[in-house]
Amino acid sequence: MIFKRRLEKVVGVVIPIVDEGLGNSAYLVDLGDGGALVVDPERDPRPYLAELERRRLRVRFVVETHLHADFVSGARELVALGAELWAPAGSALTHRHRPLHDNEEIDIGGLVMRVLATPGHTPEHLSYLLLDGPVPTGLLSGGTLMTGGVARTDLLSPDQTESLARAAYRSIKERLFTLPDHLAVYPTHGAGSFCSVGSGSERTTTIGAERRSNPLFANDPDEDQFVRRLLAGYGTYPPYFLELREVNRAGPQVYGTHPPALLPLSVEEVETAISDGAEVVDVRSSAFFSAGHVPRSLSNPWRSQFATWLGWLVPRDRPVVFVADHGVDSENLVWAALTVGFERIVGELAGGIEAWVEAGRPVSRIPLIDHSDGDRRILDVRQESEHRSGHLPDALHVELGALADAVDDLPPGGLLVHCGRSERAMTAASLLTRAGRPDVAVFKGGPDRLGALVIGP
Repeated sequence: MIFKRRLEKVVGVVIPIVDEGLGNSAYLVDLGDGGALVVDPERDPRPYLAELERRRLRVRFVVETHLHADFVSGARELVALGAELWAPAGSALTHRHRPLHDNEEIDIGGLVMRVLATPGHTPEHLSYLLLDGPVPTGLLSGGTLMTGGVARTDLLSPDQTESLARAAYRSIKERLFTLPDHLAVYPTHGAGSFCSVGSGSERTTTIGAERRSNPLFANDPDEDQFVRRLLAGYGTYPPYFLELREVNRAGPQVYGTHPPALLPLSVEEVETAISDGAEVVDVRSSAFFSAGHVPRSLSNPWRSQFATWLGWLVPRDRPVVFVADHGVDSENLVWAALTVGFERIVGELAGGIEAWVEAGRPVSRIPLIDHSDGDRRILDVRQESEHRSGHLPDALHVELGALADAVDDLPPGGLLVHCGRSERAMTAASLLTRAGRPDVAVFKGGPDRLGALVIGP
């Protein structure tokens, strides 16, 4: 979206930088004077630095819409490179920043940025309206308003969930829906984010599109109707969401463009780490994990959702040892772990599983099959929303994130685990086998390949 041209120099170009795995977008705004503003960056600074270099810009300002619960902020990484940090006054950051207040207007070069208090997703939440003179040209909405949805309000405490939902309604109806229909909206949260409720597949939208088609505002609901709809849409979320707001308030450690190296560990060093309480996380594909893995290790295949499931299933304060192969870049792996707050990364098994086998250590195996033999009970570990959209009528259902606490409640006998493909199912199988379930296999595919599906609870 181009807002303005001045002396043939483009001013106000908004560039989304999307993390499909966490379901979030940061934004880089070209200020037209060689400088840029970055909004809601994640911890890994490399995507922003690459875009800045490509456009021959330097980062002047980094702006937060709220204290993030789903990722460690990268704001301090950009501050270390010379940017000035602006954040909501209500976030009470304990590191250097400029606190922002409602209705404040800041000249950012070719544009003015107006601060709008939009509590709801969080109490301190601010949105930022970009203006070309008196004309609104873009809204950086954070989690207040997104494509087809609104960010959840239950990440602080149960006693604030409803009051924040009511605040979200008023923020949107009284502050945002009064803006022009054509106004571009740039949300932080979106499809794939566990912070969002009802989000659509598009990353950006307009005020008019959301006023007309956002399901939470269908038929112009009053506040009570909106609150009921919003609260009914809440699913589960990773436990680390309850911890990262305070990490971001205090200010995470700055690593620069290169995180700590992933140290190569001998077989003996891995065994010592396990004895000291480390979690072994195997990031190879489901097929490779199936064929042989370190006993009691957790399968979490490397993919865009890797960080979410690491944070969901492993306590952040637990030391982590990785088992990888040549298909995984070690720097990307470390940044993914750091982005969800894992600082105690011990290293990786040098030589991979082959070194473990060559040292004479035992391996465990989990069958990965493409059919049901009828002897194992089917277990669906997808999210509740996926289950409702279509499931096998006789299958057991436990979300992956809840499985470790539900093992003892499962009926005895063999289990055939499925998800949408096989990644989460193999993670589930690794949890089940180390909990002592003796006959567990993973289905290679989704439930539609196992039989006719029913829709609903």
